[in-house]
Amino acid sequence: MATPRIKTTYSLPVETVAALDRLASRWGVSRSEALVRAVASVDDGESPTDALAALEAWQSAVALDAAGARAWQAAVADERDAREIGGPPPVRRVAERRVD
Repeated sequence: MATPRIKTTYSLPVETVAALDRLASRWGVSRSEALVRAVASVDDGESPTDALAALEAWQSAVALDAAGARAWQAAVADERDAREIGGPPPVRRVAERRVD
């Protein structure tokens, strides 16, 4: 049996709609379905995951300001792009012995 639907209109901030679109894209569903899932997760009383709590604790511990965070994000993006287009391999972190 189909779930009854009600068409409605909301006025949302542009940032919220953009976030909803990203969420819908990530889940591979419509904007409406993403909204249904998001509301259901909050209504079910889901709490932030341990991973999110750990991330927030790390961010607080490093006391990274907005400019530093943007610089770090750009560096990570550059590294990922370099790997995707056949850039240099990642730096090896173990000592290697030279064999002659």
